Amino acid sequence: MAMIKGITITLINKKEIGKDPFDNPIYEDVEIEVDNVLISPTDSDEILNQQNLTGRTAVYTLAIPKGDTNIWENQEVRFFGERWRVFGIPLQGIDHLIPLDWNKKVTVERYE
Repeated sequence: MAMIKGITITLINKKEIGKDPFDNPIYEDVEIEVDNVLISPTDSDEILNQQNLTGRTAVYTLAIPKGDTNIWENQEVRFFGERWRVFGIPLQGIDHLIPLDWNKKVTVERYE
């Protein structure tokens, strides 16, 4: 299925590298390139639903390719030259029941 092709985005995971003097974890950003991610603006109904449920404004919905094993929940991503934060639980379908190359979707909000 090469008719539709996504873009490469950067997923920013946090890796614990040690502890501070107060025994709190210290994290380092680990950047992971994820190919073939589809990006679509979130529709207005979904924006209103997310605002009512979580108080957050969904801006884009990302379609993640099948076979991706990265952790997406509460992570940061970078695309279009901006930084975004994934919120909510990633929704995933059953691979063999979905005809295209993507089986998971996440929503992102603007992150400063």
